[in-house]
Amino acid sequence: MRSGELAALAGVTVRTLRHYHQLGILDEPERAANGYREYDVHDLVRVLRIRRLADLGLGLEAIPGVLDDTGDGHAVVLEQLDTELAAQVARLEEQRAVIAALRRDGASPDLPPELARQWHALVEAGQPRRLAELDRDQILILVQLGGARAVSMVARLYAQVEDPGQRAAYLELGARFERLTSETATAEVDRLVADTTSFLGRMVADLGDEELDLDAGEALLDAHSRDLLNPTQRAVLGRIQAALAR
Repeated sequence: MRSGELAALAGVTVRTLRHYHQLGILDEPERAANGYREYDVHDLVRVLRIRRLADLGLGLEAIPGVLDDTGDGHAVVLEQLDTELAAQVARLEEQRAVIAALRRDGASPDLPPELARQWHALVEAGQPRRLAELDRDQILILVQLGGARAVSMVARLYAQVEDPGQRAAYLELGARFERLTSETATAEVDRLVADTTSFLGRMVADLGDEELDLDAGEALLDAHSRDLLNPTQRAVLGRIQAALAR
């Protein structure tokens, strides 16, 4: 039989047969006079055995040892496979638990689950969408660069605005920042810088001496916000950052 017939009988594709040949788990038959490879029923059985093992979850690279094992090595392979599958089940159960929590809270799935609920709560409370998206994007950068420590710090910052009074003040500052344009009066800009610095200064102070060493991360965060904010907002943000640094 030719490769197409073998593939159809075995329930695989011709491309899969070629892959098996490349891996060395299925011998390539000699070509007949017409130039086509001719397979026989023994090749069919070999492919069916490979498929069965693959369906169990065995990696293709491990299959030759099982196919050619005439002793009791199968027990060891099955024990290893069962251990791997148990770990996969545990990971899937953990993923389902995270998904259930995200669905329950109506939270964004593209944020770390530890922060998604708190971010969504601010959006629901009225945080301007554009600022919420800016927060989300910068959180992703922070977490990527700072890992679990960054997640912990952001979660602690978010926790400080869970109090209704604190949240209202935070959202009001955000709304004022969102309204900034080149037409905003200098006095209003100065008041916003002072009010925001005071508010955020208290939040940062509550973190104690904990800091993140982000190296090039600060440049990435600055570049990201620079692309999304207008000149007045960028200037205000720079003044706030400088004041907090002092």
